[in-house]
Amino acid sequence: MPQAASYKGFSIQSHTASPRLKVVILDAATISAFHASTQQWGVQALEYKPFLRFAIANQLNQCCGGQLQDQLQNIIHDRASGAFMLQFESGKQEDAAEQDRDTDFYVKLSTAVSHLIGLSNFDSMGGKYYARFTVKNDDNSDSYLRQAHRRMELHNDGTYVNERTDYVLMMKMAEKNMEGGNSLILHLEDWQDLDTFVNDPVSQQDIEWSAPPSKQVQGKVYHPVFFEKDEQGLPHMLFIDQFANPKNMQQGLYLNKMGESLEAEKNCISVPVPVGSMLVIHNHRWLHGREQFMSNPGLERELLRQRGHFTE
Repeated sequence: MPQAASYKGFSIQSHTASPRLKVVILDAATISAFHASTQQWGVQALEYKPFLRFAIANQLNQCCGGQLQDQLQNIIHDRASGAFMLQFESGKQEDAAEQDRDTDFYVKLSTAVSHLIGLSNFDSMGGKYYARFTVKNDDNSDSYLRQAHRRMELHNDGTYVNERTDYVLMMKMAEKNMEGGNSLILHLEDWQDLDTFVNDPVSQQDIEWSAPPSKQVQGKVYHPVFFEKDEQGLPHMLFIDQFANPKNMQQGLYLNKMGESLEAEKNCISVPVPVGSMLVIHNHRWLHGREQFMSNPGLERELLRQRGHFTE
């Protein structure tokens, strides 16, 4: 197990799957203090009053001696890392099934974490600043998000909207009869064909992006796959194969080869996310996807998603 750095109320260590991915563990005393200090704010209050999202984030940071925000921001802005899995010690004695039902607390905790690193965008699919959705054994949706029996290819979020999507938070709320379905993540620097696609002339051409009806987003947006460079001159990426509409053969073949390269990349890592844990990534420096699930009539997984942008 990698060596952990300890702080007031939490610790940080590298994930066993990759030193780029950090694991942040909040201790039981922190969770108890956070729960007690935020009891007066229900989930509905957070939905109706956006400023409370920052108040609840501040409470979590104070429960960690004012150190958690700086550490999370250091991780998410570090080009060599840019991703963490946050877990917590509950300190409760009830069984796992009982803890799985504490989904309001999960909304509050994920809101606090999200607003320590930025500001959540409105999620059109969820109709709120977050979305909750369920993956089941059978699905007839118009995208791969809820389709359990196929691999969800590597992609970035926010390709088809005009607002920035700097980070993505994905939290597992509950699951039953699950086998498979690990998260897949790939850091841009670990993609062996990155330079090939960055240096291709098509990389700077505007691509048309649009979403299916279930996303509740109308209209089209236009931007290159490698739409900007960071302060070090390194590329930021916005790509998803489902929603790209190439205008000619050149763009179509470029996107097809890119998708094939990403899916064949051996440096992609598979990460199990336990119930109550959240995976937070820098959306322009990591691609993410999901392994397929094993078929089971009782298969059910509820997820929470927050996507947002960095603030000053």
